[in-house]
Amino acid sequence: MTSKLETVSVSDTKQTLSSTAAVKAVFIRLGVLPFFLVAALILFTLASKQFLTLDNLTNVARQSVYLVLVSLGQMLVLVTGGFDLAVGTSIALTSVVSASVMVYFAAQFPDTVWLVIVLGVSAGFLAALALGMLSGIGIAQFGVSPFIMTLGVQSVGAGIALFLTGGVPIGNLPFEFGDLFGFGRVFGVPVPVLIAAVAIAAMWMLMNRTRSGARIYAIGGNIKAANLSGINTKRTLFLAYILCALLASVAGVLLTARVESGETNLGGTIALESIAACVIAGVSLRGGIGRVESVVLGAFFIVLVQNGMNLMQIGSYMQMVLLGSLLILAVVIDQFRYRMLVGNR
Repeated sequence: MTSKLETVSVSDTKQTLSSTAAVKAVFIRLGVLPFFLVAALILFTLASKQFLTLDNLTNVARQSVYLVLVSLGQMLVLVTGGFDLAVGTSIALTSVVSASVMVYFAAQFPDTVWLVIVLGVSAGFLAALALGMLSGIGIAQFGVSPFIMTLGVQSVGAGIALFLTGGVPIGNLPFEFGDLFGFGRVFGVPVPVLIAAVAIAAMWMLMNRTRSGARIYAIGGNIKAANLSGINTKRTLFLAYILCALLASVAGVLLTARVESGETNLGGTIALESIAACVIAGVSLRGGIGRVESVVLGAFFIVLVQNGMNLMQIGSYMQMVLLGSLLILAVVIDQFRYRMLVGNR
């Protein structure tokens, strides 16, 4: 009898150790996101009956498109070991520049609506491209800290956006612009979702199937070793910040179409949200680590949490407090994960 009890006890202990090892393996591989996601689903499902409905989850997926796009760009620069605080400004500047150009050319060429839209969107992309190039040159060529450089670019871009508009929204955009990019559908799928899907696929290919992706990971892992191995680290860093700004610009065009006006306050908190989405998704702040699919899920998680807090009728100010706390917690946990990763090597 005693022998049987001891056998059962040893078996239970082995099972417990096996479960702990499995949880540890998931944590090391995917970060804290799976645990946060399960906790959020349980908490908000208990708090609101509307939370886990198909309509609500579909709405969350559609709303997460903009953050997904920005987070993909943010991931690029985080993997290199930097970050971009100017993504919100890229969105705002894209919005006001594209709207201003569309309004101007719509008055000049009222019968060529799609040409006006193309000119407006192109101008928005160019404005964001200029911000990305500014950040890239400062960080890659002159070795300025990403924090200082992108903070300065953020201030420059915000000032230009306010100078162009005086803080007043720009309306009277072509109806077709909002109808397609804001509310359009192709085969029943919202156009913003399709654009995000294309961006996700392109980013996955870049990071997993191209030399540029491998170089970005190498720079984040050890920039000196990457330089000694023949990688042009300055060009790769420059490319990362340009792509980050352009992805934010795509989000800016879609948001402008959604609200049907050029706004200087678009993307006000998206820098924090995109960094939070990446860190929660396991992208290391030290660089060299990050997965595209996890970042997409991380952005979905952030929007899911915001949706859950809205259903719980938590005020916007308190939501900022909770979101910031979530980011701090994710960063602290990232420190433990990094130590475990280093210890396993």
